[in-house]
Amino acid sequence: MPFSNARSSAFHEPAVLVSPPLAPAESAIPLWRRVDAWLTQPRSARSVVVWLSVYLALVANWPLWNELARLGGAPSVYLPSIALMALLTVCGTVALLALSAWTHWMKPLWLAVVVVAAVAEHFMLSYHAVMDPTMLANAMQTDLHEARDLMSWRLLLRVLLVTAAPAWVLWRMRIPPMGLLSQAWRNALLLLAAVALAAGAALAMNRQLAPLMRNNVTLRYMINPLASIYSASAVALRPLFARSRKLIPVAGGAVLGASYAAQARPPLFLLVVGETARADHFGLNGYARGTTPALAARRVLSWHDVHSCGTNTLASVPCMFSPLGKTAFEGRKDDYENLMDVLQAAGLAVFWLDNQPGGCKGVCDRVPHAFAADQLEPAMKSALCDGDECLDDAMLKGLDQRLAALPAERRARGVVLVMHQMGSHGPAYYKRSSPDAKRFLPECKTNALAECSHAELVNAFDNSIAYTDRFLGQAIDWLQAQSGRYDPALLYLSDHGESLGEYGLFLHGVPYGFAPEVQKHIPMVMWFGPHTRERAGLSQACMEAGLDKPLTHDNLYHTVLGLMDVKTSSYKGRLDALASCRESTSSPWALAPADRTLHSAASR
Repeated sequence: MPFSNARSSAFHEPAVLVSPPLAPAESAIPLWRRVDAWLTQPRSARSVVVWLSVYLALVANWPLWNELARLGGAPSVYLPSIALMALLTVCGTVALLALSAWTHWMKPLWLAVVVVAAVAEHFMLSYHAVMDPTMLANAMQTDLHEARDLMSWRLLLRVLLVTAAPAWVLWRMRIPPMGLLSQAWRNALLLLAAVALAAGAALAMNRQLAPLMRNNVTLRYMINPLASIYSASAVALRPLFARSRKLIPVAGGAVLGASYAAQARPPLFLLVVGETARADHFGLNGYARGTTPALAARRVLSWHDVHSCGTNTLASVPCMFSPLGKTAFEGRKDDYENLMDVLQAAGLAVFWLDNQPGGCKGVCDRVPHAFAADQLEPAMKSALCDGDECLDDAMLKGLDQRLAALPAERRARGVVLVMHQMGSHGPAYYKRSSPDAKRFLPECKTNALAECSHAELVNAFDNSIAYTDRFLGQAIDWLQAQSGRYDPALLYLSDHGESLGEYGLFLHGVPYGFAPEVQKHIPMVMWFGPHTRERAGLSQACMEAGLDKPLTHDNLYHTVLGLMDVKTSSYKGRLDALASCRESTSSPWALAPADRTLHSAASR
C-alpha cells in the first residue's frame, strides 16, 4: 500500500454526519407566534388597503346593517340588501384608500381612518346620528367644553375594540419598498377595479338599490368611514373653493319710529335664545308635566305651532336673525347684516350675552358682546360654573352693571339685550339644571344615554326645561324691577328641538328635510311689562286668539323690528307675528319695493 495511502488510512477517523437541528413541531409553536410570523411576511400596500376595507365594512358598519335589517323586515328582504351594501362599502373604501396605497408613511394614515370609523360608529350607535356635512360642520365648531360632554368610557372602549387588531397588524406588517412609477400604475389599476366592481354591482341590483337609497336618504350618510371622510372634507374644503363673500348692508337708513318722540320711558327688550328646547315638553303647551309653572304664573303668551330654521345651532342662530328667511338664507351667495346690526344702526343700545361656549355663530360680531363667565365674582363663578361652562343663572348676575355700562345716549332711546342660553344642551342634560331645580327624579346622570332608561332620560331633559322656566321667571322679575325707568318686554324662543329616543334617534342635527318633528317644533313665549303692550298698540285679546297660528324663525326679525318700532326697508309686515294685532289699521312698515329688491338679491 503506498505510503500516502497507509498514512491516510492510519490517521483517517470515521466520518461523523452532523444533521441540522430538527425544527420544532408546528403544534409546539404558540399560535400567536405563527400569526405574527405570517403577519411579518412582505405584503404590498394594495393588499393592506383591501384587507383594511373588508375589516372596516364588517366591524365598523353595524349601524348601517341594523338600519337595513329594520327597513327590510324579513331576512329574505334585508340580507341581499346588506350583502350589496357591504360590497359597495368595501369597493368604495378600497377606491378611497387606493389613493394612499404607497410604501412609505401610510400606516399612521390608515390607523387614523380606523379611529375615525370607530368614533363615527360610536355616535351612530349611541345617538343614531348620521355623518352628513351639516353634522360635521356643527361638530367642527364644538369647543372643548361641549366635546367633553360627549366623551364617555363607552366611546373609549369602542375605539379600543375597533382599532386594537388593525393597530397590531399594521405595526407588524412589512411593506417592501417599490418604485414610484410602479406603485402609481398599480394603485390606479386597483382604483379602477374597485370603481368598476361597484358600478357593476349597482347596475345589476339597481331595481333594489335605487328605491332603497331614494326613500332612505340617511343610509348614504351611514356608510362608514366614507360618509365621515366625505362630509368632513366637504366642510373643510368648501371655503377654499368658495368665492370671497362680501357683507351686504341691510342696516342703512334704519331709524326709530314715531313712538320714541314723546316716550315717557325707553323700551327695554330682552330676547332669550333658547337651546334644544322642545315645544311639546312645555307645560304651557299642554305637556302633562308641570315644567313651566314660573311662566304660567306670569301670564305669558305661548305660541303652539312654531318651527325652527335648522336642527342645530350653527344653522339656526344665524338664520333666525337674518332678514332673508330660511330659503333665501340657505341659498345666499353673500353674507348679510342681521337684526343686531339694524337695531344698533337705528340708535338703540344693543348687547349680546352668551352662555354657550360655541358663541353667537357670527351674529354678534359687530355689536357689544360678552360671555356669562366674564366679570363674575370668584365665589359666584365657583357656585355657578364648571370652568367656563356655567348654568344660565350666571347671565342674571351683575346684569344691572352690564346695563349701566352701555352708552348713556343709546340707553336713553332704548335697550335690546340678547341672552343665548346653554338651555337643554345634550347629551349631559343633568348638567343643565341646579340641584334645587331637579323636580323629576331619578334622572339620567351620564352622557352615555344608552345606560339610562327612557324615563330617566326624560326626567333629566324635563329638569332642564324646568330650570329654563325658572330662569325666564327670574328674568321677567328683573325686567319688572326696571319698570320705573323702562318699558320692558321679553321674547323667548329656542334654536331647535331634540330627539329623546323617538324612532331610535337621540340629540339633534338630523338633516332638516327628514328630521323628525321634535327636532324642529320649538317653544316661543312672550311677556309684556305694565305699559309696553299699550306703547306698541297691541290687543291682548287678539294676541291670545292667535296663539295657534303657525310661525317660524322667519318671523323673528320682523316681529322684533315691529315691536321696537324700528323703521327700515327690510321690514316685512306680513312676517311680523304681532302686526295683525296692532290697534292701528295697518303697519307703517308694510312691504316696500326695497324688500323685494333685497329678497331678489339674496336669491340670485
